[in-house]
Amino acid sequence: MAHHDIVIPTKDRLFHFGEFSLRTTGNKITAVILAVGLILTIIRFTQGIGSVSNLSDTQPWGLWIGFDLLCGVCLAAGGYFTTVACYVMGMKHFHSAVRPAVTTAFLGYGFVVVALLYDLGHPLRLPYMFFFPGTTSVLFEVGLCVATYVTVLFVEFSVAPCEWLAAKFPFLLKWRKLVNATNILLTIFGVTLSTLHQSSLGALYLIAPAKLHPLWYSSFIPMFFFVSSMIAGGSMVIFEGMFAHKGVHYYMDATHMKEADEIVFSFAKAEAFIMFAYFMIKLIDMLVQANFPYLFSGYGFWWIVEMFGFVLFPALVYAKGARTRDISQCRFAAVVAVAGIVLNRFNVSMIAFNYALPSSERYVPSIWEICISMFVVTMIVTAYRFIVYHMPVLYEHPDFKDAH
Repeated sequence: MAHHDIVIPTKDRLFHFGEFSLRTTGNKITAVILAVGLILTIIRFTQGIGSVSNLSDTQPWGLWIGFDLLCGVCLAAGGYFTTVACYVMGMKHFHSAVRPAVTTAFLGYGFVVVALLYDLGHPLRLPYMFFFPGTTSVLFEVGLCVATYVTVLFVEFSVAPCEWLAAKFPFLLKWRKLVNATNILLTIFGVTLSTLHQSSLGALYLIAPAKLHPLWYSSFIPMFFFVSSMIAGGSMVIFEGMFAHKGVHYYMDATHMKEADEIVFSFAKAEAFIMFAYFMIKLIDMLVQANFPYLFSGYGFWWIVEMFGFVLFPALVYAKGARTRDISQCRFAAVVAVAGIVLNRFNVSMIAFNYALPSSERYVPSIWEICISMFVVTMIVTAYRFIVYHMPVLYEHPDFKDAH
């Protein structure tokens, strides 16, 4: 099936295939979430952070950091993971996965910045770090790297809207040509930045040895965060592709459809190795730190659930799925692996944090915090749908066959 054979929905079928109309149940739910989120946003920025959250001096970082930031940045790692495989390691059969991965990564990082504004007591002071840099601060390094990487992702992503708008704005072709000529440079710069800030997010918790449970606290937590970001990167490519093939396959060309299964199997094989390595280094770290007695406690049971249920188990499923070329198993492993990443970040930032406090004093996110996080995720999905419906992300533009 060539590009011109892609089934473009007719006017009547646009509503069925996901264009923005309140005729579908999914779009009605989306509209409700966006409306509620907008109202809560107004309340947050007019009445203060305490009006919608249960954050306190004891727990200044909660759901918005644990989910929107830590999970958001980690799950957006598919961008550097895929571009390195394609452009640096020369695995050209991954080229059809690059644009979807970069698009997802750009939206993920972009909305991480949006979500961060909710968590800051004075959101307008976000740019202050550029004018008053705390060069000895890990948080400054995270902020600087994330800001720079968002810029890099925007440049990488910009090729798609350039092709979309090229007919009306021909001058965009010069920018597209420049970006394509610097793909390898941008990829190397991006993975360098990712190595820094993915690990530094873990390093933020090095200052809290008395607050974070010993089973999750380690001097190697920066390395754990970076390795787990590679798990998230490959798994999210498979995870996102699974839903794309179900919901927007009409926007995919023959190349994308043909290469999709092989990408899943290749990533599944890589993920199996990475997850086995991650499991072993975490296990060795636990033994070296003499934390084995903690396994016979409630938190120990929870650590075992995380490591065996959400790391070792999906690693085995990945390995079996890649070996037998069972795409359903690979996709199932991706779902479990992504859930495991979310669980790990929740454990570090909330569940195993301040573990010594009485349960009555422990932080529990408010319903409004959860709603705002749902609002941010819904904005990401909505933006992704708009981009996929209008821009050459899942197919090669007929006028730019060399684009990928």
